[in-house]
Amino acid sequence: MNTVMLGVASREEISRRFIRAMETGEPEGAFISFESPALLWKMLTPKRWDILKSMAGVGPVSIREAARRIERDVKAVHGDIQALLGCGILSKTDDGLIVFPFDRVHVDFMLEAA
Repeated sequence: MNTVMLGVASREEISRRFIRAMETGEPEGAFISFESPALLWKMLTPKRWDILKSMAGVGPVSIREAARRIERDVKAVHGDIQALLGCGILSKTDDGLIVFPFDRVHVDFMLEAA
């Protein structure tokens, strides 16, 4: 299964992961990192989770098809898809379809005392 890890990471952590992958030649996996838990949850609203859930493992779809799958208005789904494209969770194919190229999502972050 093709899994993406969504998490919270500093620039230093992201750089360390990159350097380790370059030094070892081994892939570190698919990561999409956010600066803070607040930003992660701001981007991944319940309605956007529905979009990801409906698109996981499906391949490229149109925005209209994504809206049909989750039974929402196309205009509203379009706005959510633009946000997910902007943060790199979704991507566009050359012919303009939207794709979430993963079968599974793993969310990882730690809450620590202030």
